[in-house]
Amino acid sequence: MRPETAIVEIHGKYQIHTEHYRNPAADKTIILVNGSLATTAFFAQTVRYLQPRFNVLLYDQPYAGQSKAHNCHDRPIRKEDEAEILLELIEHFRANQVLSFSWGGAATLLALAQRPRGIERAVISSFAARVNQPMRDYLERGVNLLLAGDRDNVGRLINGTIGKHLPPLLKRFNQRHISSLAEHEYLQMHFHVREVLAEEAQCYLDCAKAIEIPLLFVNGERDEYTTAADARLFAEHVRQCQFRTIADAGHFLDMEHKTAWHDTRQALLGFLQPATAVPAMATSAPLLDGQRYTAAGSRPAQRVAG
Repeated sequence: MRPETAIVEIHGKYQIHTEHYRNPAADKTIILVNGSLATTAFFAQTVRYLQPRFNVLLYDQPYAGQSKAHNCHDRPIRKEDEAEILLELIEHFRANQVLSFSWGGAATLLALAQRPRGIERAVISSFAARVNQPMRDYLERGVNLLLAGDRDNVGRLINGTIGKHLPPLLKRFNQRHISSLAEHEYLQMHFHVREVLAEEAQCYLDCAKAIEIPLLFVNGERDEYTTAADARLFAEHVRQCQFRTIADAGHFLDMEHKTAWHDTRQALLGFLQPATAVPAMATSAPLLDGQRYTAAGSRPAQRVAG
């Protein structure tokens, strides 16, 4: 099913490309928040199991994907700006739920701390309450590569660290996607990395204290960069939270192999629709054999996050 696309203006400053997968039978809308350097294509496989149950909204940040042609790029965008964009989209589309991936979790926590009207539940995936040493090493290695616009080595760094457990085909997609990025996207990511390295974990914990809705934190068992143990640090600060660890999965969770896809799907749908049992074979699993990986009616997904 093809989405309805639109450009949504945010406060007269940003023009945001959105993709709205409508489900006439659904009474809930979920909005998905990308990680760094990613576009709406990142969630191609996630949409496959969410759209039969929800209206699903995807969007590109002002500097990325199909939004970047509609915006000027004279200054970097802060995580606070991304949180404001998310809040406006929640209001515009009357979203009820949020799902974030990786560093999209920073803007999501900031937004949820403002208690947006209508939001009932949120999933924070591949995010942790602190920047641990492996993540710090990865980010520090990336700073100079990003500033220099060294496309090949940025791609190799991502594929050799947070993307190390991806199948070969998706690593090739990552490399291809990174080589096509504009200079301002590297400068944006450089700004983002410096911002992350400079801030304290308490920033996210303080946000968590203000959140009243139930949260689910999902992390991969093999993810050494945003570990399940570090995600559980939120337990002392969030009023209502659950935690799920996806066995034999790294940072990219459901994209790494079929079992991880199935287990991530079960965890998300079990939380988002707690009164509804999730049939084991309700949605066919994606092909992760290194040969084929496409969603029906879409191009192969280009998947990068940091």
